[in-house]
Amino acid sequence: MRPGAQSRSGAAEVSSRAAGEERALTSVAAGDRYEEPQDLPRLWHVTLSLSGKEAPLKEVRRGLEQLAHDHPFLLTSRYANDHAEIRYWEEARDLHDAAAVALRLWGEHRQSAQLPPWEIVGLEVIDRETYHQRIAEGYGPPPASPVGVHPF
Repeated sequence: MRPGAQSRSGAAEVSSRAAGEERALTSVAAGDRYEEPQDLPRLWHVTLSLSGKEAPLKEVRRGLEQLAHDHPFLLTSRYANDHAEIRYWEEARDLHDAAAVALRLWGEHRQSAQLPPWEIVGLEVIDRETYHQRIAEGYGPPPASPVGVHPF
């Protein structure tokens, strides 16, 4: 990430170089090839489905709006009084990491966002290429538009 760029948390990165100090350049020997590191984070499209005992629609909406505020990478949420669907992009090294984060999302924010005590009944995690391929072929949900919290 370049100095001064916004990090995922929104805080500006601070350069470790002093003002005016130049960065040391490194060279690559002739014939050497640059290889991408294998464990760089990738983007994963996550769809989390939840269901449970009926709750007042106003409370469900307010809770999902708070969750979107607490977790700013949420794209869209759809809800009814007994189920909801959350879609968002997650940055993770692999599918296992993205799924683990998704499976913790509802429980970790249930108290702070005052979400209903629903259980996760479905989880889909697909890589960015697969998501865009599905959209191009007319399969899968259309891109989240409009972004936000909406009734089913």
